[in-house]
Amino acid sequence: MKLEWKTCFKIGASIFLLYLCIYYWAALSGFVGMIFKASAPLIIGCAAAYVINILMSGYEKIYFPKSQNKFVKKSRRGVCMVLALLTVAAVVVLIIGLVIPEFISCLSVVVAELPDSFKKLMDFLERKNLIPENIPDLLSSIDWKSKIGEIANMLTSGIGNVMGFVLAALSSVFSGIVTFVVAFIFAIYLLLDRDRLKAQFNRIMTRYMNESWYKRSIYVLDIMNDCFRRYIIGQCTEAVILGVLCTLGMLALRLPYASMIGALIGFTALIPIAGAYIGGGIGAFMIFMVSPVKALVFLIFLVILQQIEGNLIYPRVVGSSMGLPAIWVLAAITIGGGIMGILGMLLGVPAAATLYRLIKNDVNKDRLKAMENDGLAEAESEKNSNDESINK
Repeated sequence: MKLEWKTCFKIGASIFLLYLCIYYWAALSGFVGMIFKASAPLIIGCAAAYVINILMSGYEKIYFPKSQNKFVKKSRRGVCMVLALLTVAAVVVLIIGLVIPEFISCLSVVVAELPDSFKKLMDFLERKNLIPENIPDLLSSIDWKSKIGEIANMLTSGIGNVMGFVLAALSSVFSGIVTFVVAFIFAIYLLLDRDRLKAQFNRIMTRYMNESWYKRSIYVLDIMNDCFRRYIIGQCTEAVILGVLCTLGMLALRLPYASMIGALIGFTALIPIAGAYIGGGIGAFMIFMVSPVKALVFLIFLVILQQIEGNLIYPRVVGSSMGLPAIWVLAAITIGGGIMGILGMLLGVPAAATLYRLIKNDVNKDRLKAMENDGLAEAESEKNSNDESINK
């Protein structure tokens, strides 16, 4: 086999680049991390635009889809985008309105109970003789002047650290606000120009890819988009159902903070499998501040509700739409959570569903080809036997 100089150059360049990546891995990883950090608002904007686009596409199917009126056609994109943004804002305001007042009420209960709890603790320690009787002698033997001087020095030296912490906190808050604003603006641009961006992306792919690679890339992207879309819709639907059922059950059992804990469990249920238990732990702690018995009742109710949700609701709402077996869902959550935390739990399931469907389609492709070939061979043999019978 004769090697051309272009092939040798490509092989040599690839080996040299691989060597550079291995030798300068620390610098390369730091450079890539810096790029991701700088582009964080754009990445967040893309993710927000993808989620909002699901609502936006649904509204576009309702907003006079068959109308040929010029005003309707021009206003469809903007009106549907505003409706989608208002829907997201309404959901956020609803969750905050349900959670924050109840959380403040719980904190007030905890603060009000602290003096009585401290008094009960001191009475218990005195009854058990766990408090030494010579406390006044111990207090009088302390050199209070030196202690006060040490405390003053510690406070004066800590002022600089406190100021640094305050400045860092203010800088972090300001950076978060700027990131949110830039991400929001970028998401709006993506939603308004999605058709043109899609056409430009297809043009770039057809220009720099051959036809086979282009078709494969489009095939993978279509499956990935379908899996992520189904996952988001199914997970949100399942979270709403679980939150409503939890609220109604707590109201029926006369448990405190029903609306808040129901909204919290519905929100945390966006994390598969473990999400509802996270919200349940927070809810049980808050109910425990009011009544330990009611907290136990809540935990029993939540376990029963989770069994119903896991065996009846989740398989029908999410599992059937994703087509991913439960064992791979658990594996995806475990691996994704270990790599990227909560974000990995959210992205692990649709990513695993995409990989599962790609492998499944590739494995079944040979079987379908074999079945088609067997069918063609059988039809051919039947045709030959019919021809022979006619000749006879």
